[in-house]
Amino acid sequence: MPVEPAERLNRVAVLVLEGAKPLDVGIPAQVFTTRASMPYEVRVCGPAPGLVTGGDGLSYHVADGLDALSWADIVFIPGYRFPDREDPPPVVVDRLLREHARGARLAAISTGAFALAATGLLDGKRATTHWHYTRALAAKHPRIRVDENVLFVDEGSVLTSAGAASGIDLCLHILRGDLGVAASNHAARRLVAAPYRSGGQAQYVPRSVPEPLGERFAATREWALRRLDKPLTLDVLARHAAVSPRTFSRRFLEDTGYTPMQWVLRARIDLARELLELSERGVEQIAGDVGLGTGSNLRLHFQRVLGTTPSQYRRTFASGG
Repeated sequence: MPVEPAERLNRVAVLVLEGAKPLDVGIPAQVFTTRASMPYEVRVCGPAPGLVTGGDGLSYHVADGLDALSWADIVFIPGYRFPDREDPPPVVVDRLLREHARGARLAAISTGAFALAATGLLDGKRATTHWHYTRALAAKHPRIRVDENVLFVDEGSVLTSAGAASGIDLCLHILRGDLGVAASNHAARRLVAAPYRSGGQAQYVPRSVPEPLGERFAATREWALRRLDKPLTLDVLARHAAVSPRTFSRRFLEDTGYTPMQWVLRARIDLARELLELSERGVEQIAGDVGLGTGSNLRLHFQRVLGTTPSQYRRTFASGG
């Protein structure tokens, strides 16, 4: 009887662009080769064979150029330096479009989303990137529905992920879809990684309150931050700023991008995060300390703003935890 041909391995290309981040490059290269029996073959390539100058003091000597993209079933685009200032070479954009048109999946890690966005393939779709760059991505590509909280977004043939470690989440998600939960969990154990992380990337942003733009109402903001446990209504804040509530609300939104009450809520969430990290106070106590009243109210707003619960947040970030 004739011998059945061996099933073809899934082909993974990792596209290294100028300024590529080393962790972003290494994640897909390692995840899909966690054991010899995994049905994947990985090639690391660049715009041309040879040396590609990376970020963080490292460079990459790649054996393959863009022809490796035609070979691949899925193309990973790692993050790179200055993505909001420097567009990928047109030849790279054109090649990504060509490979997508023939059926290849394109998956961006962290700021690699900017290179994927340059193709226009994310227009009208949800996408994410590292939290530091979400607003820049939205400003540069306004047709993309940027989700700044999630760890990754799967839009079928185009996928994006948040900061570097979220590349692991994305790769494990792809494994779950390709091979099932057992294979994904096995790979996670070998990587000493969580098979599925709860919550989104908002919990990793240092502060929920945005950096103030200018000095207008700075004194009122500082005053409010010292009394978050007290009632802080629009009228109270406007009275301190010595302007009408309507004027205060309009100008405050211009300065921060948030209404005064949205800003107060996020400031209270930030204080709650600090207390969860550094104290042993219970959730009910912390809710009172930050002006949110009850533990259930704190849990509700924590989930809405950070995509996780106070107890999960404390387990992740508490000192010595």
